[in-house]
Amino acid sequence: MTSDLDTLFSDAFERANNTTKKFAPDVQLRLYAYYKQATKGDNFSYNNEDNLKNAFKFNAWIQLKGMDENEAKENYIKLVNSILK
Repeated sequence: MTSDLDTLFSDAFERANNTTKKFAPDVQLRLYAYYKQATKGDNFSYNNEDNLKNAFKFNAWIQLKGMDENEAKENYIKLVNSILK
């Protein structure tokens, strides 16, 4: 059974992915990090051969180490809602 938070998170993800609005790079990184923390938790993986863009994404995600997955979902939802009013 899907919780209300999971439904809101899924809806926010769909809204963010289906918008034509361009997000600033720092917002993109925060969305990425919250999403990864919400879906993967602290199960980090990084390939040293990845490009610089992926290094920035990984760094944004690892900064959330220890954040509860539900908290990450809530932060993701808040960020999407603040941008896509």
